[in-house]
Amino acid sequence: QVQLVESGGGLVQAGGSLRLSCAASGRTFSNYAMGWFRQAPGKERELLAGISWSGGGTYYADSVKGRFTISRDNAKNTVYLQMSSLKPEDTAVYYCAAAKSTYYRRPSDFGSWGQGTQVTVSS
Repeated sequence: QVQLVESGGGLVQAGGSLRLSCAASGRTFSNYAMGWFRQAPGKERELLAGISWSGGGTYYADSVKGRFTISRDNAKNTVYLQMSSLKPEDTAVYYCAAAKSTYYRRPSDFGSWGQGTQVTVSS
């Protein structure tokens, strides 16, 4: 199974930007579609973005479309989430995830998650 470790979370002011990274190890990284989730206190875990194994296909939730960009560097076994125009409602624990197969547009498409990294957006 793939192991995932997120980094890059922290405190940022509203309107600012932040880039999250997820380092993967274990099984061949390039064989996995990948995604990013977040979970705010008292709320369900939300799928934010997904990316195909090649990086050629992406999915974004409406809540982050146009503000967040998912990308990957298979040579570095790393997936990224570039977050811009951050809002206080973006405050959550952010998780990267590995898909079960080639699909990456639904929460149930994912089967492994990292430990999470906290993102706090102040107003």
